[in-house]
Amino acid sequence: MHHASRAYRWFLGFNYVILTILALLCLFPIVNILAISFSSSDAVKAGSVTFWPVDFTLSSYQYILENQQFLNSFGTSLLRVVLGVATNLIFTILVAYPLSKEAAKFRSRTFYAWIFVFTMLFSGGLIPGYLVVKEAGLLDSIWALILPGAVPIFNVLLMLNFFRGLPKELEEASWMDGAGHFRTLCSIYLPISLPSIATITLFAMVGHWNAWFDGMIYMKNPEGYPLATYLQSMLQQVTMIQSEMMTLEDATLLSQVSDRTTQASQIFLSVIPILLVYPFLQRYFVHGLVVGSVKG
Repeated sequence: MHHASRAYRWFLGFNYVILTILALLCLFPIVNILAISFSSSDAVKAGSVTFWPVDFTLSSYQYILENQQFLNSFGTSLLRVVLGVATNLIFTILVAYPLSKEAAKFRSRTFYAWIFVFTMLFSGGLIPGYLVVKEAGLLDSIWALILPGAVPIFNVLLMLNFFRGLPKELEEASWMDGAGHFRTLCSIYLPISLPSIATITLFAMVGHWNAWFDGMIYMKNPEGYPLATYLQSMLQQVTMIQSEMMTLEDATLLSQVSDRTTQASQIFLSVIPILLVYPFLQRYFVHGLVVGSVKG
């Protein structure tokens, strides 16, 4: 057999080696950040930390967990993910379902589809977007981070193509049983669309968790920053000292940490939620991308 030939085994082994190297190259930066977060400030300043902690210490994590601003930003990001993902899923499904119908059933389908595609290619711009959010009274609120991106068009395209690939006989049987559009969507389409739903859920979750620019624009009060915006602002700061008045315990703790160890600790803590969620969605992820891909 061809698959048992020596050439095929060499090809397979070569692929394994290349993919392993690429996986390690993606993993090394995370390991380095983790090692820095557990190392002493002197070791980091000396440049002696690579992939293993030097002078192991938990001082950076202690400092972070005592930082109320970090905890507030972490909570804001969690709230944003919960509300944002729910909003994205609802609007994505409600938009994708009618657009997945044939032109004979929905005569304006092509017109509306092109409107949505147009908004994906062109936007009103940063200043008009800010003015809309301001006039809507959303500045400095959690909804300013959610509503401007409530309908992710790329996710809509994935979902509507998934819906178009479902057997028409299921919908026809539902109609024969007296079900309407909403009942058909909830009872027929959604239960068999878990791969595609898991895919767009992961996209929405990562997008909301990593977004930082909108928080910097729409949040006037730094205490309302999501975590990514807070981390970005911290990376731009020269010093981590927030006040000139420190207790002896605070001064001792700050002497054991540095801006690099603290930043590394915060960055590592910020990726933990996504790392915890991804394994549960991974088995649906590839299948959802393939089935929901654009069809000719």
